[in-house]
Amino acid sequence: MIKLGEKQVLEIVKKVDFGVYLAPDQEHMDERVLLPIKQVPEGSQVGDSLEVFLYRDSKDRLIATTHTPKLMMGQVALLRVAQTGSVGAFLDWGLEKDLLLPFKQQTKRVQEGEEVLVSLYVDKSTRLCATMNVYRELLNSSPYQKDDRVTGRVYLISEEFGAFVAVDNLYSALIPKKELYGKVEVGEDVEARVVKVLEDGRLTLSIREKAYIQMDKDAEELLKIIGEYDGVLPFNDKVSPEIIKRETGMSKNEFKRAVGRLLKEGKIELTGKVIRLVPGKK
Repeated sequence: MIKLGEKQVLEIVKKVDFGVYLAPDQEHMDERVLLPIKQVPEGSQVGDSLEVFLYRDSKDRLIATTHTPKLMMGQVALLRVAQTGSVGAFLDWGLEKDLLLPFKQQTKRVQEGEEVLVSLYVDKSTRLCATMNVYRELLNSSPYQKDDRVTGRVYLISEEFGAFVAVDNLYSALIPKKELYGKVEVGEDVEARVVKVLEDGRLTLSIREKAYIQMDKDAEELLKIIGEYDGVLPFNDKVSPEIIKRETGMSKNEFKRAVGRLLKEGKIELTGKVIRLVPGKK
């Protein structure tokens, strides 16, 4: 049986001037596929077996190649955007015909020259295409444990769940919405801490440090933000969580803890509805 998007061993069942035809065996000639002459190993004869990859050429004809692409079915890979067009982006995957990444399969609009994390699927026209929705192809067998530091690429951001991450571009992970801090975007590589390994092996991550460490970082960041407001922050911890998140990237609880730390250290003071830097304190 011919398997699109995979490498498989097929038998040479016919030789022609422009190449050889391959099939699972002589009894399945109706499934034969062409291997162009420039790809045929020297000395190949009918009855020989060849390992090939199957895809569709620029005219949507099933074609075989002895080259190994950068991505096959069941895999995830970083591919460079060769160009963009009216139907999507075209990715360099090591074959003569670039791989289409349709607009509908982009979790953000990609640009020429950018590297994107994708997997393969077969569309309704039985063509191989790329998708940035790589969740199904990521593994849940990572070697990481709680409190390990990891690096991964954000491939999808959900308003409901948070940021979906491919750790090492291989393992499935999620940064829950409550653990998101600052501006995190699709396509960004993030460093994170494993906070939990779920029963199914998938990872729960945080880009925040443990609370006592993060409090110090938040306090330093808040001092910097107040400085950018010329020493007077035009709101305090009584405002809405949305305003705090928008202006500082912190949750309301994180903001309140940072304010408390700075008050204790005497670096700020609360005056009415604003927060002021104490002169001479840094």
